[in-house]
Amino acid sequence: MAKIETNEILWKLGIESLNVMQEECINEYRRHDNMVLLSPTGSGKTLAYLIPLVQGLDERSDEVQAVVLVPSRELALQIDGVFKSMGTPFRSVSCYGGRPAMEEHRTLRGVRPHVVIATPGRMNDHLGKGNISVSAIHTLVIDEFDKCLELGFQAEMEQVISQLTALNRRFLLSATDTDAIPRFASGNGQFFKLDFLDKTEQIPDRITLYEVHSPEKDKLETLRKLLCVLGSQTSLVFVNYRESVERVEQFLRKSGISSEAFHGGMEQRDRERALYKFSNGSCNVFVSTDLAARGLDIPNIDNIIHYHLPLNEDAYIHRNGRTARWDASGEAYMLLGPQEHLPEYLAGDAPLQYEMPTRIPQPAEPLWITLYIGKGKKDKINKIDIVGFLSKKGGLERNDLGRVDVKEHYAFAAVRRDKVKELLRKIKGEKIKGIKTIVEPTL
Repeated sequence: MAKIETNEILWKLGIESLNVMQEECINEYRRHDNMVLLSPTGSGKTLAYLIPLVQGLDERSDEVQAVVLVPSRELALQIDGVFKSMGTPFRSVSCYGGRPAMEEHRTLRGVRPHVVIATPGRMNDHLGKGNISVSAIHTLVIDEFDKCLELGFQAEMEQVISQLTALNRRFLLSATDTDAIPRFASGNGQFFKLDFLDKTEQIPDRITLYEVHSPEKDKLETLRKLLCVLGSQTSLVFVNYRESVERVEQFLRKSGISSEAFHGGMEQRDRERALYKFSNGSCNVFVSTDLAARGLDIPNIDNIIHYHLPLNEDAYIHRNGRTARWDASGEAYMLLGPQEHLPEYLAGDAPLQYEMPTRIPQPAEPLWITLYIGKGKKDKINKIDIVGFLSKKGGLERNDLGRVDVKEHYAFAAVRRDKVKELLRKIKGEKIKGIKTIVEPTL
């Protein structure tokens, strides 16, 4: 087995050191075959299991040796991205619904991954078709296991795990506790529990909670005013229904507020575009169902706004966990209509009463604009090619270009708003690596 140095991984990730939770988790992982890690959202659980996981992989084998099950495609992509950024000799592939399974099968055959990160339904699809051999799979990780073990996932999870007959290690992670681990997930084994949750607080002390009253049952106008006051800060607005996402986001957009919608009924490509624009600073407001409460690693979210009250305490905790990640601070706002009251689980907290200012400013424009580039990895275009093209042909300086992501068939690049017009003029008709392509701002 390859000897993987933790310090080398951290250096490649640009991280100076592990936190206390990560260090203890890695130490206990080596001592126990079955573990449960409970730790707040944003505390770094992904690295806490990926670092020791790679220590147990055999570089000489081309078989799948570990499976990470997750409840959403966004979390699968995020974990896969972290794994690849670690720079180990091991290969990974993410599998999830919303794209052709045959395309994934070709990727599995070509890459021959050591680790597969997958949603339960898609994993069952590949196992049923024999696309993934189970003979060498010795490690199972279930990330956000409380979500994966909810009613909608139970049957799929049981079906997956029943086929992983060579398992000798199970690792379950969550930001909230559960009463019991189902037998099909535990394999009748005893689990060592590592609990970093603070049962006395629902949200970290780094989050300031405000109570915002709307004079009308329809809280859209109150939301608009609040977002205008918050200005260019990043705000994640939570609602409880997909149709509400569309309604709220369309209202905000018509009001001149830079916003994006995000829910499970959207096409994968549209979800990726919306998430990318919010992550890179091309829009200030992200309107979503609780789908965005888990698994999305969006840095530096300033505000969480509960447009609809959370359905339960766990949802409340996960939503607020999107801000004040690591050692940062954040704000959370509970919007209440005339007939609404704070949930009972907030009885021990005393939110500050938010006073809306008399003068409401105009909506703030984002600092960045996202450019869509119509070529990607399949066209042999990589990040370096795009950065070089925008710098040499477009005249961008280092600080003019933000995050660049290259997908299979297209790419995104964040460019400072005041540079876009001149950039598009300079690159008109130009080619990237001799390839003619579309370069245009995303809508």
